[in-house]
Amino acid sequence: MVAGGSIHISCEECVLRHSDACEDCVVTYVLGREPSDAIVIGAEEARAVRMLQQAGLVPALRHERRVG
Repeated sequence: MVAGGSIHISCEECVLRHSDACEDCVVTYVLGREPSDAIVIGAEEARAVRMLQQAGLVPALRHERRVG
């Protein structure tokens, strides 16, 4: 989480980039954005994504920020 309760996701920072997890990533699934585009999910959207995950409608967010 970052300031204001938002989630900042950048595929360039994800430890799972270029793995099989990318094809099943909720970011790819929901937004269909370019791999290098960062997205910001607000608190309301994050709650909605969690609800979709809990219902089994979208895969769970697996993003982990790369260290270093």
